[in-house]
Amino acid sequence: MKPLDDALAELLAHVVSLPDHEQVCVLDADGRVLAQDVVSALQVPPQDNSAVDGYAVRCADLVAGVALPVSQRLAAGSSGQSLKAMTLARIFTGASIAPDADAVVMQENCTVQDDGAVRVDAPVQLGQNIRLSGEDVTKGAVILSKGERLTPASLGLAASIGMHVLSVVRRPRVALFSTGDELVMPGDVAPQDMPPGAIYNSNRFFLQTLLKRLGCEVTDLGIVPDNCAATIAALRAASQNHDLILTSGGVSVGEEDHIKSAVQALGHLDLWQVAMKPGKPFAYGWVGQGSALAGGDTSEAGAHFIGLPGNPVSSFVTFLLLVRPFLLKLQGGHTFAHQSIAAQANFTRTRADKRREFLRVRRNATGALELFPNQGSGVLTSVVWGDGLVDNPAGQTIKSGDVVRFIPFAEVLS
Repeated sequence: MKPLDDALAELLAHVVSLPDHEQVCVLDADGRVLAQDVVSALQVPPQDNSAVDGYAVRCADLVAGVALPVSQRLAAGSSGQSLKAMTLARIFTGASIAPDADAVVMQENCTVQDDGAVRVDAPVQLGQNIRLSGEDVTKGAVILSKGERLTPASLGLAASIGMHVLSVVRRPRVALFSTGDELVMPGDVAPQDMPPGAIYNSNRFFLQTLLKRLGCEVTDLGIVPDNCAATIAALRAASQNHDLILTSGGVSVGEEDHIKSAVQALGHLDLWQVAMKPGKPFAYGWVGQGSALAGGDTSEAGAHFIGLPGNPVSSFVTFLLLVRPFLLKLQGGHTFAHQSIAAQANFTRTRADKRREFLRVRRNATGALELFPNQGSGVLTSVVWGDGLVDNPAGQTIKSGDVVRFIPFAEVLS
């Protein structure tokens, strides 16, 4: 079995970023990966403006206890005249600063007299409450970089410099299917009518959702029967017009597990079994005549192949730790490795495993981590209950109070 870090490095070495780009509306670009830098053609803000509602003043004109008349009114979107000596300007948040004004006083620090004149009641400093032109974005600055995965905040930033479309890498086309004669689709058979040995296909639902969250176009091929001919036929058809074929189940070593021989019959298998728990039965290869390696021949029809374990937690965890980085790199992303943080364990695990373990946990009110009592690879409840994984090295026990590596689900589910 290959160590997880080595498996991930090998997996990513096979990825060549998709070359095709498309223009999309900024409103539709959340989660997409930029195909080129976004450069600002203007300053943000374009002019000096007020950070508060109040009064624009010239500091040199202010004398304690002396009220000044209001000479103009400045609202957002308007432009003012030069501020006359010994006057002040009523100004509102976002309005451009009147020429010659050098500070803005909050209205809470001013008193309006019966004759309309305004007395400033607090000390004022030069530049106070003025947002300077370009303090957010300067003209010519790269505000978003090629390979960056867009977020709601970055879309707002792009809009702030006038962008209405962005160049992004096209969506990966992913074919998804499950193998297993025991699988039944929810809705096809009522719970009370389930035959002995049958189980509902839960993997299909979370895998399709995870793929769509990563910006993929998903072709759902359903459930493929547990025989080699059917598996070969499904793989061959899927390889013609997809970038990735993703399967769950059939990658173990039982007599009814046909994925390995089917992939080898159509292409080649490059990675088989990873030293992690849950998730040992993981496979990577290429279906078709070309090669997925950088610089390899991809002129023939073909697709990457990734086979996930059939047990739902194993499938879920291997997707987060291996498939997600693969897909982000396929889209040209430059950040795809998950980050762990230090956290305190509020549990004891006395038996060390020979494989690197990913334990389902959640933070309690003190921020310490509680362990779900059943860590079985088929217990999907543990993933719903938890808010992350403890990344526990092979051969290591855990005592309550130990500092462990914690991977929040929020880090790997976006």
